[in-house]
Amino acid sequence: MMFFTDVRAAGALLCLPLGALAQSTPAADGGALAPVVIRGSADAAQRGLGSASVDVVDGRELREGQLQINLSEGLGRVPGLVIRNRENYAQDLQVSIRGFGSRATFGVRGVRLFVDGIPASAPDGSGQAANFPLGSADRIEVVRGPFAALYGASSGGAILLYTQDGPRPGEWRTGLAAGPDGLWRLSTQVAGQTGTAEAPGWSYALDAGRFETDGQRPQSAAHRSTANAKLSRAHEGGRTTLVFNRQSAFSLDPLGLTRAQFDADPTQTDASATNFNTRKSVSQTQAGLAWDQSLGGGHRVELMGYAGQRRVVQFQSIPTGAQAAPGSSGGVIDLDRDYWGFNARWRLQREWQGGELDLSAGLAMDRQNDARRGYNNFVGPTLGVQGTLRRDETNRADTLDPYLRAAWTREDWTLEGGVRRVRTRFESNDRFLANGDDSGSARYSGTLPVVGARWRLAPGLQAFGSVGRGLETPTLNEAAYRSGGGAGLNTDLNAARSTSAEIGLRGRHADGLWTATLFDIRTRDEIVVQNNTGGRSTFQNAGRTERQGLELSGEWAVDEFTLTSAYTAMSARYRDGFLTCTMTLCPNVNAPTPIPAGHRMPGLPAQQFFAQVAWTPRWAAPIGGVFTLEARRSGRVYVNDLNTDAAEAYTLFALGARFEQSTGPWTWRQFVRLDNLTDRRHAGSVIVNEGNGRFFEPGAGRSLSAGIELTRRF
Repeated sequence: MMFFTDVRAAGALLCLPLGALAQSTPAADGGALAPVVIRGSADAAQRGLGSASVDVVDGRELREGQLQINLSEGLGRVPGLVIRNRENYAQDLQVSIRGFGSRATFGVRGVRLFVDGIPASAPDGSGQAANFPLGSADRIEVVRGPFAALYGASSGGAILLYTQDGPRPGEWRTGLAAGPDGLWRLSTQVAGQTGTAEAPGWSYALDAGRFETDGQRPQSAAHRSTANAKLSRAHEGGRTTLVFNRQSAFSLDPLGLTRAQFDADPTQTDASATNFNTRKSVSQTQAGLAWDQSLGGGHRVELMGYAGQRRVVQFQSIPTGAQAAPGSSGGVIDLDRDYWGFNARWRLQREWQGGELDLSAGLAMDRQNDARRGYNNFVGPTLGVQGTLRRDETNRADTLDPYLRAAWTREDWTLEGGVRRVRTRFESNDRFLANGDDSGSARYSGTLPVVGARWRLAPGLQAFGSVGRGLETPTLNEAAYRSGGGAGLNTDLNAARSTSAEIGLRGRHADGLWTATLFDIRTRDEIVVQNNTGGRSTFQNAGRTERQGLELSGEWAVDEFTLTSAYTAMSARYRDGFLTCTMTLCPNVNAPTPIPAGHRMPGLPAQQFFAQVAWTPRWAAPIGGVFTLEARRSGRVYVNDLNTDAAEAYTLFALGARFEQSTGPWTWRQFVRLDNLTDRRHAGSVIVNEGNGRFFEPGAGRSLSAGIELTRRF
């Protein structure tokens, strides 16, 4: 189940990506301490001792009774988080936290992603969740609120997955799951330790999987292969950890639907997708190494480095006339990315003045080098093939961020704070000079302080609050075109700057846990669409916005029943008006459409609700039976800045049953699940400000899935 975990220092949030790779259990003698990590399995008496909003979902909760394909399956129970499966594997999930990231039309931005400490987000703030290895996940942590800014620029929130360490005894696990539309997933995990309990050697965890689907609409088939490995070994006063990840995927892209198409038949695909054979292929390989060492006296040094390579080829559906226009980059994206980075930290933990003092200072650096080419998506009358070269450039984004933090924790209260100095630099070197030299550079920087406090009001009741500043840079894609239609970096585009505050209560009682949080976020220079015509988007700064909301969550266990729930209410509006132009709003780019102050920000439901009742009847104990009923409610979601249309609110129900039997070293698990019980027609997500009016991405109808898993301990 979800836990509101031990956050005894802001440094846990500041340095989790580093500490995760080198994590270990604190020394029993209370000497040199392991890197602080937020652990869902922390002792219950220690949970909730920080001022940050952090939710932890255990790895078993992510897997049990689930297909284990999408990150969205197990995170509906986290308040403040919107995470939706687009039913389009060419565009990844739709992810936002307290409104940050909602403008993303593909991938993830505004929310930082990490896997075992290695960023799954690039220095420019764009990221992908497809390489999260759910089959070997130990837990996922979701960080919201002001302390998320300590992960750097473009950190409106953070999602961090940590894979399992090898257990003793070891285990081999393999599972098969199947669903509608030819969907299936096969995965295998092997984990354990070499040596003996008295003389342990290496801890290892290996995970490999394959997923395929025909898709729920024409032109939506996909397949993905993944491999993940983690090796670690303790040494005198420290630990060394190596991680490796490999992913290859191919997806057809069904695009979105217009309002008329969605109302007529949500299972259809727009003809432009099949005419241009829209599709995307991705391959990615990365590796990381972490090392930490106690220096005595509470001092510790921690080092982490990583490197990787990513290749993307994508065929889009831009009209041939627009592809041939001067300055167009064509309808084919060909991207080769090399990336690397490091994080180095000194840390001091000791008792001081009757409390636990935690100090740290460090330096984090990330870099991406992109070789980007663009081609026409046609040759003569033939569509969907690579044609004439239209773009050839190298882009670079890098960050270099020093940080400090301090926390002092006593039984009744905690004081904590930190500061990170962020600096992001973009450079573009144009090698396609037929339309002029569009080389350029841009720099963004800011100082991000955050402070927080926690008070114990009564046994089992804590109050907490925090305030801080954040900075969100545009991605390289968003800065790719200049205002006025020219190619080259848009140096007029500024980073968005925000001030975020929250205050809340968290409590525990005999039957479970609960939290209630109020938040207020004020942003200036919000990044929004300026023009979205001719197959490309230009962005601008819109002025001020505000996001205000309430988050509630809790768990209650009564006899054979457990209730888990999460509710979010949020008002997200533009405080200043601005001008915009998309193909559906202003066919004449010289006459942009005014967006009045007070309009709702698109892509965000005003309300969201999740509830699950799990029933564990005594009569089903011999077969490990657990039966679940889920309800998910999403409010109305506007599709564009002008609020001319919206995806209607909907409520979905799901039934599930899972079973477990053990005999000696063998364990069998089975599940069956029925989603969208009432077969509700709904738009599962929307493509914000889509220039052709294809805003709507249909959600799945009633669907039955099932799976089996076999585990052997050795």
